[in-house]
Amino acid sequence: MYCPFCRYPDSRVIDSRTADDGAAIRRRRSCPQCGRRFTTQETVILMVAKRSGVTEPFTRDKIVRGVRRACQGRPVGEDKLAILAQQVEETIRARGLGEVPSHQVGLAILGPLRELDEVAYLRFASVYRGFESLADFEEEIAALRQGSRDAVQTAAGTEPA
Repeated sequence: MYCPFCRYPDSRVIDSRTADDGAAIRRRRSCPQCGRRFTTQETVILMVAKRSGVTEPFTRDKIVRGVRRACQGRPVGEDKLAILAQQVEETIRARGLGEVPSHQVGLAILGPLRELDEVAYLRFASVYRGFESLADFEEEIAALRQGSRDAVQTAAGTEPA
């Protein structure tokens, strides 16, 4: 690790601690050349394999941008989008894979988005799943309605139909 102050090519680790709920390690370092201290943070880079075969690092910002389009005109704030992106990342990291297909990222978005806003979910699902007809929308709306009925019945203490 190069010293950011004098560019000496080595440093000594003074202290290591976990950060971001165990997703990263913060290290306090000291430069033997200039004696100054600095902090580094190590994280595992989660890679996403796209359909084209290209891999790129996972970024929450890309999730937020995609979902923001689906939420356009809906009462969904930026903080809710950030929380959704965090949930998606946690879901993907919990799988324990270093490289995840983009298809799995899309699937990880659908659940939290459905809970957040059903209209935004329907918009996102229509693009993600490639709806081609009105029947595709009708089937998805029927599934949404059935899910809502099941949730209401479960909350009321009765068995879903």
